[in-house]
Parts: sequence; C-alpha cells; structure tokens
Amino acid sequence: MASILKHLGAREEDFRALQDVNDINVGDPTLPFRKSRNGRFCFDLSTRSVRRLEFQPFALSAEEDFVRHDSDMMRVFDEIGDDIQLNTVFQALLVFKAIMFHGVMTKMRPRLDYGQHKWVCTLFALRTVTTPALLGEPALEGVHADGVDHTMTTFLKSDNMAPNSAATFLHDLRETTGIRLNESRPELIRGNAQHRHFLDTILIVDHELKHSLSPVYAVDSAREAYRDMLIFFTRKPVTESHISAGIDSLNPHKGMPMEVPLFV
Repeated sequence: MASILKHLGAREEDFRALQDVNDINVGDPTLPFRKSRNGRFCFDLSTRSVRRLEFQPFALSAEEDFVRHDSDMMRVFDEIGDDIQLNTVFQALLVFKAIMFHGVMTKMRPRLDYGQHKWVCTLFALRTVTTPALLGEPALEGVHADGVDHTMTTFLKSDNMAPNSAATFLHDLRETTGIRLNESRPELIRGNAQHRHFLDTILIVDHELKHSLSPVYAVDSAREAYRDMLIFFTRKPVTESHISAGIDSLNPHKGMPMEVPLFV
C-alpha cells in the first residue's frame, strides 16, 4: 500500500504523521469504548476531483442492515481537521478508493440516486479502547452492513492489542443482521481477514456482503489496549425517502476546504 500511495502523491514525511492522527480523539456520541471524529467528502466524476463537504449529522438505520441501540439516531461527531485531510497519504487513500470502485458494477441500494456522477464519502477516524473494566468492540452491532456501496477500512496502529483481536469476517447476505459473531453460521462465512500492519486495507462491497468483527483484547489485561483505524464509507447521494435526506449536503466545507484531483 505504501508504494501504491506514493505513486498517487503521498509524501514520505506524511506517513508517520497519519499513523498518529487518532491520538487527539476525545469521545464518541454513543459508544463509551470509542474515540471518534468524522468528515464528509465528495467524489465528483464531473470535475474528476474529491473535495471536503460541509458538516452534517450522521445516521444509519435498521433498514440498511445496521441494528444497534443507536440505529436510526442522528449522531453528531467531532470533525476531523487539516491534520487528516491535508495529509498526502490520506489524500492518496481517497484516490486509491476511487480508482478501485470506479466503473465496477455492484448491487444497488434502495433510496440512493445512482443517476448522479457524485459519491458521498464519510470518513471516520476511530480509536477502539479496551480497559480493565470495559471491552472495546469495533462492531458492537454484530453482523451488519454500513448502509453504503463501498466500505474501506485502513489500519493505523495499536497498542497492547492481542493477536486474536479485531478479525473481520465476511458473511453471506442470508445471515441474520444483528447477531453476534459467535452466533453466525459457519457455512455463511465467505471469508475473513485481519488488519495487522500500518496501512493494511480491506475494501468491501457493502450491499453484497455483511461483515462482523471480533473485540479488541488486551495482552496485559491490567493496561489499556487500543486499535486505531480510518473507515471510509462511500455511497451515492440519497433520495428524499432516505433516513439521511436533509443531512446529505453536497456543499463544500467553507471553514476547512480541501480538493485534490482523481485519476479516474
């Protein structure tokens, strides 16, 4: 990945800086074991660029195969800043994702506008924390989908995390949404992978496979353990009947503008 990203404009001095961006995360609107920030971007095929979009709340619904205590809830996250969006490695990750899904036909989601030449990307910078009193779960919701067309996950770093932590399992769409990983049917598991090293990346066609993750376990149970990730949700703009209608603006961010070219 590092070699690919360098060819897409990543500068050597930005790799170390990106690895540490989640150190300043503070809290999360609904999960006590997570520290999070987010930001919205637009992949615009008419301008062949990706640009930062203005802040909006965030929602995922049970209808989109996301079943958790905060399903259908409007959540307000802290915003990512220039520390992430102006990092050339991060910008190259955006370009990489656009190249990977450009022109690839996938199963369409309802209530999304596939006639538009734009894609909305919501970026989450996440730290999942396990303490002696609290188990951190990258996917508390169990088997789920993310309500998007493409989910890309990139590993930044971890500390005191046991080797059996945070494995990703891919499930057939016939699997029951919301069940725990240990309740899932082995015959419906389509694959598994694990982020182990900086920039390890998985790209999932979100409406063709569900997924789940194992918890973050500590090597030393007396100390805090954590796992840092970047999560890129990408989908077409929503229609008027979607839960996110009214919070899916395509206006650029006035306070933190950013735009880089796409090679598609």
